[in-house]
Amino acid sequence: MKTHFISPEKLTYKSIYNILKGNYKLELSEESTKRINHCREYLDNKMQSSDDPIYGINTGFGSLCNIKISKDELSTLQSNLVKSHACGVGEEVPQEIVKLMLLLKIQSLSYGHSGVQLITVQRLIQFFNNDIIPVVYQLGSLGASGDLSPLAHMSLPLLGLGNVYYKGEKITTEEVYKELGWEPITLRSKEGLALLNGTQFMSAYGVYSLIKTFRLSQLADIISAVSFEAFDGRIEPFNDLVHQIRFHQGQINTAKRFRMLLEGSEITNQEKEHVQDPYSFRCIPQVHGASKDSINYVSYVFSCEINAVTDNPTIFPDEDIIISGGNFHGQPLALALDNLAIALSELGNISERRTYQLLAGKRNLPPFLVAKPGLNSGFMIPQYTAASIVNQNKQLCMPCSVDSIESSQGQEDHVSMGANSATKAYRVVQNLERILAIELFNAAQALEFRRPKKSSPFIEEFVEGYRNNVSFIKNDKVMNDEINKSVEYIKSVPLNIPSALREDV
Repeated sequence: MKTHFISPEKLTYKSIYNILKGNYKLELSEESTKRINHCREYLDNKMQSSDDPIYGINTGFGSLCNIKISKDELSTLQSNLVKSHACGVGEEVPQEIVKLMLLLKIQSLSYGHSGVQLITVQRLIQFFNNDIIPVVYQLGSLGASGDLSPLAHMSLPLLGLGNVYYKGEKITTEEVYKELGWEPITLRSKEGLALLNGTQFMSAYGVYSLIKTFRLSQLADIISAVSFEAFDGRIEPFNDLVHQIRFHQGQINTAKRFRMLLEGSEITNQEKEHVQDPYSFRCIPQVHGASKDSINYVSYVFSCEINAVTDNPTIFPDEDIIISGGNFHGQPLALALDNLAIALSELGNISERRTYQLLAGKRNLPPFLVAKPGLNSGFMIPQYTAASIVNQNKQLCMPCSVDSIESSQGQEDHVSMGANSATKAYRVVQNLERILAIELFNAAQALEFRRPKKSSPFIEEFVEGYRNNVSFIKNDKVMNDEINKSVEYIKSVPLNIPSALREDV
């Protein structure tokens, strides 16, 4: 059994990937256990020695913050909070993202500034380790005051309430507790607020999307290189001299990768009849590079967030201070997620344009990439599909972060809407994967018409692997099956140049 120890050491994208894909179990480190207990003991002593109102601990919530709660009702206050805030609707959050929410919430609570009981964190770890995945819904969070509704659904099973997935079935938490002999957690002061205040819904979606994005960004370069070869593109626009005088690092890196990918290509090195290529080929470094720079910005934002304390109020035991602040506000994530959606949508936009160019009967390629066009429609309609997906991505790129709707009787008068930014960005990522798969479907077909000339060793190996899954199309067939095979190929193909999980894209 592989174990990851929850500690003050920072989580990275690679460590998260390994934890989820490697089926690691979680365990609290000695340092994290000490911090959680120290903070809880401080809070208990504070509540016994003082009657001063402390937001969310002995007061109501939101606009009810001025209502004082008696000491004998503090536990009820916290459990009521969880139950009343479980108002999510719509589609269920994918289970792998809910599991990531659990991991990120555990990490945030482990720093010793949230005031939770050790047993509460340990129960969340038990959920993670036993694949007890709470049922959480996509709609309901404003992305400020934290992801209140989705985190409430994630927390209901602590109370023995709600539904979970366990052993592949959706059942009540009560049934799981009965089978395992567990008792519900009795929340103490501040705990419900610590669980619900936080950005773990947005963060989980963002991290999941970024891990896929790191791979898709590289695949966009590789697949566009296949298209470039099939279109008999000119390599001169990828010369380093061009990019060094513009200074954008993503652009420089993309051109460099392109030169590496095409090194040793007979097609690249053959004499060209045409003087210039369309922008979708000639400007790959500028367009892909701009998206890479945006992805790096988003990566930085989420790297900060997944290692942060984002609940409220925040407890500083050693300073003897409890501060009601706003670390739960999702504005940094909302802006970043909207940016990510736009950056990925553009990778899909230019990909579809390359697909379109390959079908036009230019540069000695047959119309629609089949030997007998007319009798065969060939690759005509996969481009329609790509165009449809590109259009949907454009609609999904309307920023959520520019909107704010007042809530809680004006107490929460500016919200980030980052939760909606998160779910939209996730859909754009899924769509980009399909668009790139369609480009590869077309590009691999077109490349066959350049034979006997060969591309670079890297591209030939990549396409050979693809051909083991998707055959050359001679006559019309059901294309949906081939597109789905293409999607599966780019999901699983090893990427050796560079590593598929570089964190600096």
